[in-house]
Amino acid sequence: MTVQSGAAFLLKISDGAATPIYQTVAGLRTTQMSVAGQAVAVTSKDSGGWRELLSGGGARSISVSAAGVFMGSAAEGQIRANALSGTLDSYRLSFEDGQSLTGQFLVQKLDYSGDYNGERAYTLQLESSGAVVAG
Repeated sequence: MTVQSGAAFLLKISDGAATPIYQTVAGLRTTQMSVAGQAVAVTSKDSGGWRELLSGGGARSISVSAAGVFMGSAAEGQIRANALSGTLDSYRLSFEDGQSLTGQFLVQKLDYSGDYNGERAYTLQLESSGAVVAG
């Protein structure tokens, strides 16, 4: 696996069309993704004292955190509208090597901040809902 640029780790949001076009959320300086899963224990007396887990069992989820400078883009406006309405939307995470992850996410948190004579910044937290597909 080759080294990849963090600047090429992009968060994109769907335009909502039947054949969606994904627009990059502009101004992001940091993007972070976490994959989590719940283990289902199937340990029994026959396990010899070792915990055994069910492969493919439990629930998996993806969390995305991002922070950046507010640019006033249409994508940022759509994220704000989704946060205010609690609406699920289709997002895509794309990586420098051409790989991507696409799925439905809920805006769990959206924070804005700004300093006098400084830039307006924001942070957001997305949580997956349903399957996230690699592409």
